[in-house]
Amino acid sequence: MVASFRAAPTDFDLAGRLARTWAYDGVVPGKVLRVSVGDLIEVTVANDLSEATSIHWHGLSIVNGMDGVPALTQGDIDPGAEFTYRFVVPDGGTYWFHPHHGLQLDRGLLAPLVIEDPDDGVDADVDYVVMLDDWLDGIESTPDDELRALQNMDMDDMGSMVMATSPLLGGDAGDVAYPYHLINGRPLEDPLTFSPEPRGGDRIRLRIINGGGDTAYRFAVGGHSMTVTHADGFAVEPVEVDALLVGMGERYDVTLTVQTGAWSVVALAEGKDQRAAAVLRTRDGTATSTPDLTAPLTELNGTWLRYADLRAIEAVTLDLPDNGDIRRIPVQLTGGMMRYDWGINGVPYGSHEPIEIRADEWVNLVIENVSDMWHPIHLHGHTAQLGAARSGVRKDTVNVLPAQTVELIFQANNPGDWMIHCHNAYHLEAGMATVLSYTS
Repeated sequence: MVASFRAAPTDFDLAGRLARTWAYDGVVPGKVLRVSVGDLIEVTVANDLSEATSIHWHGLSIVNGMDGVPALTQGDIDPGAEFTYRFVVPDGGTYWFHPHHGLQLDRGLLAPLVIEDPDDGVDADVDYVVMLDDWLDGIESTPDDELRALQNMDMDDMGSMVMATSPLLGGDAGDVAYPYHLINGRPLEDPLTFSPEPRGGDRIRLRIINGGGDTAYRFAVGGHSMTVTHADGFAVEPVEVDALLVGMGERYDVTLTVQTGAWSVVALAEGKDQRAAAVLRTRDGTATSTPDLTAPLTELNGTWLRYADLRAIEAVTLDLPDNGDIRRIPVQLTGGMMRYDWGINGVPYGSHEPIEIRADEWVNLVIENVSDMWHPIHLHGHTAQLGAARSGVRKDTVNVLPAQTVELIFQANNPGDWMIHCHNAYHLEAGMATVLSYTS
């Protein structure tokens, strides 16, 4: 499969308000890239931006040189240059791609990646990608402006910073007050209607991706429960819920049988008192029916998915060693809002000592959050098991709440230098990252 993308400045229409931003081929989010398991793909990225860029294939365990982290796995794609990514697609599921340069992710440089697998066990009449995003670029400021404000914060003048709190996230919910929240690039004032419209009784598959920079979303569909089938691309034993909490970088696949009519699809910006919304309408319903997308949605406060509810199906469970020979490596998430000094093990990226691992050994990253804020932690190059239970869900991105410890277990079977970091774009840029480095 051969494809190409051009990263370039563009005007982005937000319900009649134009934002000057950066995007792939002028579309926010970028067009869905659909491939199949086992495909050899060649994707050429041309850079028409004013600064270097790259692409990270979020969630894919591919060869190290294609992972897209500057100065670690590849050189910059400089302005006016291009680079071709070549790799074999290893696993089916819902993924996405974005740069790993500064705060480019919090502009419009992001796009879904769907890897089709005929054996994924999901039988659906209609398949939708649902990309969630928070937006501020070109609306009176840029992501770089926001980072400077956070790093030079005057507690007596909070400016555009947000005091967001959520019990589900253990306290502080985010740092940035975004003027817009989006579903597939559309704000609440100009909502998307999913197309093609299904018929009542059809089985719907939603591939939900949080591409935001600083916002977790509580996601629900009015009048319906959802059956979770996949987490971060890997199949789970089906579990029925009313709502999902989706951290930045996380993905969930869900199915539902749609009832005749028109229904709200809502992504509540957790702790920020804002929302994105879209319409799921059946073509055999009343043509003029439109739900109130601003109304309270009972499902948002219903049964919500917890990690403890998720069990990997047998086909994707890891074959842990019977002798328990798994090396525990402690990792601390550190820093705080006052000095905006986010780091791992007390130091920022660039001053870090790599975490050395050996090829083929089993590793348990014991990640302890000693900060006062939640962090969605993303592991490159591997899809780990969450926790020590043999049916532990496979994930590459996991929310770690304050005073919480999580364990990510995997076999070191993909040599190279791999980043592990917070997927809050502002925490990452401030330094919350380190490197897992294979040694001989």
